[in-house]
Amino acid sequence: MRIRTGWLTAISLFLSIHFYGQDITENKFGKGLINVVAQDSSYSMKMGLRMQTLFTSDWVITEDDGFGTGESAFLIRRARLKFDGFAYSPRLKYKLQLGLSNRDISGASGFTSDAPRYILDAVVMWNFYGNFELWAGQTKLPGNREQLISSGSLETVDRSLVNSRFNLGRDLGIQLHHETSLGGDFIMREALSIAQGEGRNVTTGNLGGYQYTARLEFLPMGNFEDYAGADFAREDNPKLAVGFSYDYNDNAVRTRSNAGNYMFIENGFFEADISTIFVDAMFKYQGFSAMGEYAYRDANDIFARDTDGSLTGDAVNAGSGINLQAGYLFRNNLQLVGRYTNIDLKDEVTQAVENQYTLALSKYFVGHKLKVQTDLSYTDMNLGLDDGLMYRLQLELQL
Repeated sequence: MRIRTGWLTAISLFLSIHFYGQDITENKFGKGLINVVAQDSSYSMKMGLRMQTLFTSDWVITEDDGFGTGESAFLIRRARLKFDGFAYSPRLKYKLQLGLSNRDISGASGFTSDAPRYILDAVVMWNFYGNFELWAGQTKLPGNREQLISSGSLETVDRSLVNSRFNLGRDLGIQLHHETSLGGDFIMREALSIAQGEGRNVTTGNLGGYQYTARLEFLPMGNFEDYAGADFAREDNPKLAVGFSYDYNDNAVRTRSNAGNYMFIENGFFEADISTIFVDAMFKYQGFSAMGEYAYRDANDIFARDTDGSLTGDAVNAGSGINLQAGYLFRNNLQLVGRYTNIDLKDEVTQAVENQYTLALSKYFVGHKLKVQTDLSYTDMNLGLDDGLMYRLQLELQL
């Protein structure tokens, strides 16, 4: 009876796909597990999954004793389900991405109705006129380039310290995107966003004010064949992209604009007007790739103060960061990358300055869809603080 029931279920599922939709699965690695288009072409859906298995080992280095005790761990860094396609018309697209690993979910709180933060992206994108697209829902804000590149398409194990300290991440709201030609191959892209300002999956409403983001990007030498990390296309002609982003979070209640700790005070939240600026660039040519970013954050009041004027201990993550990296992809799909990162927060926040040097090696089997990456980072601290050495090894799989 179990066998018969199982066969009936499988046949029913097959018939539902056969008669109500066209299964056009490409049966090619990295192109999605399921690709379906309705018989009347009224919708499509592609389903995929990805995961990252990570090993890390960290050592503290002191001036007196040298290498201290190391710590190591295995971790499922990311595990995600992805859905995208169109609904009603190819001009109305959607994207849904769910995070399943602990790091993706990042814990529940009263601000998320005590529920896990499963949803990463849930956004509808409407191409309503020409090259104009209106986005509505939760997705990445148009901030720094390193964040806008998928975490599965990086040239290193993970993004830099600049991204972790200053990125805008995901939020809920609306965005307007546009692309235009300025003559010849010269392309300009613009993006405007109005978001809630407290990060993803927050259900408590707008605690402070709204968050406003604008981004301009110039591609003077035309579009890239491959916009992700590494030059798999081995561009025949040099390609350059330069971007500028400005973000203003009105009455923000978190230390990193829409992320970080909430700044609690006796009768609610401390509110600060936080501004963030990004300047970034990417270059590719015949297997060589380079990327640079500068970030700067400031606020009208850096230190959270209680109603009586006393300091609460929280401070806005104000200051600057620089990230520079370059790599070369060899013909055998091995890539060597070097990266330098500097974090220099305002002296009022901390006088500690971080300089991190990273050497990375990647082996790509099917582009970014199947790869093994490893890197070694040395973090140099001033003020006699302990330095650090970190080794990472990661397997990326995307279906």
